[in-house]
Amino acid sequence: MTQIIDGTTGTVPASWTTAGRPATPSTGQFGYNTTLNYLEIWNGTAWIPVGDQASFYSIDYLVVAGGGGGGNTAAGGGAGGAGGFISTTDSYIYTGTAYSATVGAGGAGGSSDPYTGVSGGNSVFNSTTSTGGGGGTPVTATGLSGGSGGGGGNTQSGGAGTSGQGFAGGSGSTNLGNGYETAGGGGGASAVGSNGTNTGSAATSRGGNGGAGTAWLNGTTYAGGGGGGNNVLANVSAGLGGAGGGGNGGIRGATNGTNGTANTGGGGGGGGDSGNSSGNGGSGVVIVRYLGSQRGTGGTITSSGGYTYHTFTSSGTYTA
Repeated sequence: MTQIIDGTTGTVPASWTTAGRPATPSTGQFGYNTTLNYLEIWNGTAWIPVGDQASFYSIDYLVVAGGGGGGNTAAGGGAGGAGGFISTTDSYIYTGTAYSATVGAGGAGGSSDPYTGVSGGNSVFNSTTSTGGGGGTPVTATGLSGGSGGGGGNTQSGGAGTSGQGFAGGSGSTNLGNGYETAGGGGGASAVGSNGTNTGSAATSRGGNGGAGTAWLNGTTYAGGGGGGNNVLANVSAGLGGAGGGGNGGIRGATNGTNGTANTGGGGGGGGDSGNSSGNGGSGVVIVRYLGSQRGTGGTITSSGGYTYHTFTSSGTYTA
C-alpha cells in the first residue's frame, strides 16, 4: 500500500527484506527492498531492480571464512571449528562497479602454552561478513566461539557457532582418572562437532569427529570441522575431520593433528599431546557465479552448467 506525503506528489511504497518478500506477488507489484537498498518489481518470474535494467544483473555468491586452528595439550586438544558459511542467491549488482572480496586466513594450531588454537579470519563480500571458525582449546578451557565453534579439551565444553553460519563444537570427554582423555570435534556448517568419548577402554576411547560442512551450488562441500585429539597411547583411531575440509585429530605419541584443507574453511585437527602438533585451519574462499557467459572480472574464472564462476582463493576485487 502506498502513502501520499502531504505537501508533495511523492509516495512511500511498501517495503520488505529479501527474506520477507511477498509470498505470492502479482506481476507489476513493486516495493523497496531494505536488505538490498533498492526498489524492485515482480516481472512475473523474478524480483528485478527498478531502473535501467542494463545496469544490473543477478549473482549468487558464497562467503566462507577461515577455519580455526586445533588446540593442543598433554590431555588431548580440541579441534578447530569451521569458518562461517554464508550463501546468498539472486542478489543484483551494478555493472562496472568494483566489489572487494576478502578471504580470511586459517588460524594457526596451538603450538605453545596455553596451546589454544587461533580462530580463523573473517571473509567478506558485498557487505556480507562470514565469521572465522573458533580455535580449539586444551584441557583447561572451553572451545572458542566462531562461525562454527572450536572443540573443547578434556572435560571442557565446545565453543558456540554463529546463527546462520555454523554449529557448536563438541565437548571433551569426562575424566574418569584412567588417562584416556579425549577432546571434542570442531563444529561444521551443517552439524555440531561430536563429543570426545572416554569409555574406560584404550581401544574405544577417541576424540570427537568434526561436524559436517555444507555443499554449495557448484557441488563442492565447504566448512567441515576438525577432529578432536586423542590422549590415548597407541590408540589406532582419532577424531575424523568433517566433510568439507576438516583436518583429522592427532594421537598421543603417534600422529599429529592435520591441517584443514586450504580454501574450504575447514577446521584444524586437535593435537593428541604437547609432543605432537595440532593442525592449522584451512583458509576461506569467496565464489561469485551468474548465468551465462562472462560479464565480470576478478578471481579464477571457470564455467560449468551454463554458469560463469569467479573463485577468490585470496583477497581481490570483483568488477561487475
